[in-house]
Amino acid sequence: MTISNESRGRIKKVFEPIALGMGRLGLTPDGLTVIGFGITALGAVLLGFQLWLVGGLVVFVGGVFDMFDGTLARATGQVSKLGAFMDSVFDRWGEAIVYLGIVWGAVLAGSEPVAVLAAAAMGSAFMVSYTRAKSEGLGFTAGTGMAAVGVMPREIRLVILSLGLIVAGATANLAILAAALAIIVIGATLTVIQRILHVRSQAKSAATHQAK
Repeated sequence: MTISNESRGRIKKVFEPIALGMGRLGLTPDGLTVIGFGITALGAVLLGFQLWLVGGLVVFVGGVFDMFDGTLARATGQVSKLGAFMDSVFDRWGEAIVYLGIVWGAVLAGSEPVAVLAAAAMGSAFMVSYTRAKSEGLGFTAGTGMAAVGVMPREIRLVILSLGLIVAGATANLAILAAALAIIVIGATLTVIQRILHVRSQAKSAATHQAK
């Protein structure tokens, strides 16, 4: 399963009225980026205190909130390279502290498997982002094309992780969180492989074209 750029566009269109409403309140795209990060950071702290259900809900809200900054920028003509840079940096930063919150909460709960899987999920998730950034930096899959490659982009990871946290908290069963993290590790690893193969295919096509 993948999320096409067309599907992403339709989803973001749904959030446009909310984003514009926030803009009318005086909030800027960069401001929304920082606010979304703050919400995510709060969720990470809650997870560190083993408040899995509440922390999962807050992390999900923080992730959804991230939809607003880019949507507002596009709707108001404020798209910029700096804004895109800020958005990407705070996305990665937020994702990192969420997994660190899970690791810390799992350690306090005495659940080594969850702590190890959270660390593995963080590494796998960052590799997904790195393959996109590196490929685009080298001129492969320009624009947002790479975002649609692979089974486990950020949106899917957010949904799986949030559901795992919420259900684990509601049932007091960390095995559910461990399962969600394992799914992310496997899915993210597959996504990295898919992106490597995608870039490899593009490189071969370019070499063939040059040879002609």
